Amino acid sequence: MAAQNKDAVFVWQGTDKQGRKTRGEMVAISPAIAKAQLRKQGIAPKVVKRKPKPLFSSKKPIKPADIAIFTRQMATMLKAGVPLVQSFDIVAEGAGNPTMTELVNAIKNDVASGGSFAAACAKHPKYFDDLFCSLVESGEQSGTLELMLDRVATYKEKTEALKAKIKKALTYPIAVICVAIVVTAILLIKVVPQFAATFESFGSDLPAFTKLVVGMSEWMQANWYIMFAAIGVSVYAFGQARRRSQAFSDWVDKVSLKIPAVGDIIYNSVIARFSRTLATTFGAGVPLVDALNSVAGAAGNAVYNKAIIQIRDDVTTGQTLYSAIRFTNLFPTMLLQMVSIGEESGSLDEMLDKVANHYEEAVDNAVDSLTALLEPFIMSVLGVLVGGLMIAMYLPIFMLGSAI
Repeated sequence: MAAQNKDAVFVWQGTDKQGRKTRGEMVAISPAIAKAQLRKQGIAPKVVKRKPKPLFSSKKPIKPADIAIFTRQMATMLKAGVPLVQSFDIVAEGAGNPTMTELVNAIKNDVASGGSFAAACAKHPKYFDDLFCSLVESGEQSGTLELMLDRVATYKEKTEALKAKIKKALTYPIAVICVAIVVTAILLIKVVPQFAATFESFGSDLPAFTKLVVGMSEWMQANWYIMFAAIGVSVYAFGQARRRSQAFSDWVDKVSLKIPAVGDIIYNSVIARFSRTLATTFGAGVPLVDALNSVAGAAGNAVYNKAIIQIRDDVTTGQTLYSAIRFTNLFPTMLLQMVSIGEESGSLDEMLDKVANHYEEAVDNAVDSLTALLEPFIMSVLGVLVGGLMIAMYLPIFMLGSAI
């Protein structure tokens, strides 16, 4: 009985109100429900059957960038005057990700059956958060869905661009460090032993540096699996500890703000995210207290999450947003001044939008600067590692040649 309550994908063929043949896919509990939904859409179903599953399939995950593209496409379609259900069809056909196509079709079927767009999205909290659903609901109630979707799309695009910049700053050095570790391990395990076997035939003492490297090589040959296992276990334990322990996760967020160079990027990104989210929600007509709830969830850092909750509580008691933010001592002067101007002039969303643009640009510049500074440093480290190993191996040969 439980299996019958699960939604399934059905392929169908039928005719529309003009008698034209049409076909498609839809999500429903049973073929009977699928036929009923098709009739509500003005389609006379002739064939409705469960879509066969391929023998070998690996669903491509839906990324936040896919949701941003979906939102932008829906906003564009509605602005062009395309009906909502037809917009879903167009977007679903153009989606390159089959999983995304299934999601869009599921939302379309809910809307075509009489549900609201916001309610259909709320059924998929993995992809549509409370902020997205509340803004779409506001747009539906006010009759400005296309404008609200445009605002949400801009917010999603800016957020994803900011995440990409941070990943760019962190991925490059981590990737190079991993390559350096692997290359060094290969040299110690495979290359150095070949030289060590040759050195045994010299019958003389080796230089201290060469002895050190040969000793490291012998240890690596005997314990390399322990070292890599320890690294893997450490990474896994760190991820689990951060996921399961709120105190540890909060500590990591706090420490990350103090890391040289990287801490500034994280700080600027948090301020940009705070400003962008608050500008989007407040500009959409969401009450300030409710908007701050959404902002706290989107902060991305435990330190600022707690600070924003405190700001929300202070605003609830009657304080101005400027006073509440200043009391935390965590936000920059520029943000404070722009919030003050925005509250006095009644253009808070515009001021926050300018702050967000400024700090997003600051993150972009910081990432470029960090990458430029790291490149020579990383090359130097690689040169020292690889060059040092080579010097240690050839040093006995040079000394033997000079003795001859």
